[in-house]
Amino acid sequence: MAQTFTKDFLRTLPKVLLHDHLDGGLRPQTVIELAKDIHYKNLPTTDAGELQDWFFRGASRGSLPLFLEGFAHTCGVMQTEEALERVAYETVEDMFRDGIIYFETRFCPALHTDKALHWEEIVQAVLRGLEKGKKEFGVDYGVIICALRNQKISLEMAELAVDFRERGVVGFDLAGEEGGFPPKDHIDAFHYIQRQNFNITIHAGEAFGKESIWQAIQWCGAHRIGHATRLIEDIAYAEGRIIKMGTLAQYVLDKRIPLELCLSSNVHTGAVDSLEHHPFSIFKTGNFRITLNTDDRLMSNIDLTSEFQLAVETFNVTLADFEKITLNAMKSAFAPYQKRIELIYKVIKPRYQKAREEQNSVR
Repeated sequence: MAQTFTKDFLRTLPKVLLHDHLDGGLRPQTVIELAKDIHYKNLPTTDAGELQDWFFRGASRGSLPLFLEGFAHTCGVMQTEEALERVAYETVEDMFRDGIIYFETRFCPALHTDKALHWEEIVQAVLRGLEKGKKEFGVDYGVIICALRNQKISLEMAELAVDFRERGVVGFDLAGEEGGFPPKDHIDAFHYIQRQNFNITIHAGEAFGKESIWQAIQWCGAHRIGHATRLIEDIAYAEGRIIKMGTLAQYVLDKRIPLELCLSSNVHTGAVDSLEHHPFSIFKTGNFRITLNTDDRLMSNIDLTSEFQLAVETFNVTLADFEKITLNAMKSAFAPYQKRIELIYKVIKPRYQKAREEQNSVR
């Protein structure tokens, strides 16, 4: 029998978020206020509710390139140190309200230079906002620096990430449109990260096939895969059960390579044609190391609590499943081992035990 949970209960569960874009999670009112501050005139509306609807309509057209169009406005208003610091601070506050105890936020500094900020100034401003939020709300964080597939500065972004590794940056990512921009085109950046003993996650298998995932792992050394929905192409299954796996899927399973799954976003970008057809349940049944993530909270009009709710309603996810998914995420985080162990045994496990007792008491 499927379990049912109230949204309030799901919000209280301790959560770990690994795949969330800083420039995809702004509050609509913040976008409007920042636009006014810098005289940005391109917003389609200055009504917060209408703007939220506009972002969602634009993002849910079943195409990754169309999904990405809204970032012109969010990045457009994130061009000053004050704006970057504010967005980062508000991100921590929003994570706190969502029950998140640790999160990794990612962004590409090269998208925030319209007003001549240097990359270092951009990263410093974001870190200031995140640290201020951490002190106020007690939520731990890490920053992932993104390079973009269609730009030729991935090595510079990789070097920037390593430069800030002692100040809050925990990894390096490759993002942007997949088609025509294979990960191996950025091999120098990934070799640099590997030589520096640093962390790699790569967007792969979202808008392109399993070959993109294979390249991300075997050419570029990815420790985690962002989205990875197309890994299902290497799995034969029937009636929700795996019959046979290809060598790539078997490798991902055997090596416990984490999959950063994003349910709503994958529908909105057309990575899957419907939530019911998302490979989440196959990956879960096959014991892949799956995690649940938001991707872009503004664009998809979601938080992680609502994604948990979708998982319950669509895939009958249980409290035990959520605990495993959260432990998967914490084990897979780019935080130092000691921090991961501390959060697992002092926060996640005790709070899930308390949640179980609460659920049992109401039955």
